[in-house]
Amino acid sequence: MTATPTLAMTVPASPVMCVSQRFFFDAAHTLQRQIEAEGSRRIHGHTYHAEVTLRGPLDPATGMVIDLGYLRLRLQSVREQLDHHLLDEVPGLAPPTLENLCLFIARALADMQPAPWRVRVWREALGDSCTLEW
Repeated sequence: MTATPTLAMTVPASPVMCVSQRFFFDAAHTLQRQIEAEGSRRIHGHTYHAEVTLRGPLDPATGMVIDLGYLRLRLQSVREQLDHHLLDEVPGLAPPTLENLCLFIARALADMQPAPWRVRVWREALGDSCTLEW
């Protein structure tokens, strides 16, 4: 009889963990594009989804990278700035592209500890997405 090999997983003493939280918002916008596609120059709306990922060490006292309740509060604050708004008029957003939405969300959360490591924004219905990592 032969022994079945086992795979042992070695976990570092101070692992770096990633935690994520998603939210969605409904908003309208226009885009001044070189080509006219899908009526983008007219005011129109989308349901946007966003996911923010934080990366950091596991706090041995709490067992968390960050309290997800705190992250949800911060994301709610960002969501309130975007949800049911005309994105063209949101201060600090600039042209309301997926790219600028990623930057807007990242900047709004930049003071967090740990700071966001990845921000992804997408429109499920259209299959469009943008990811910002640093």
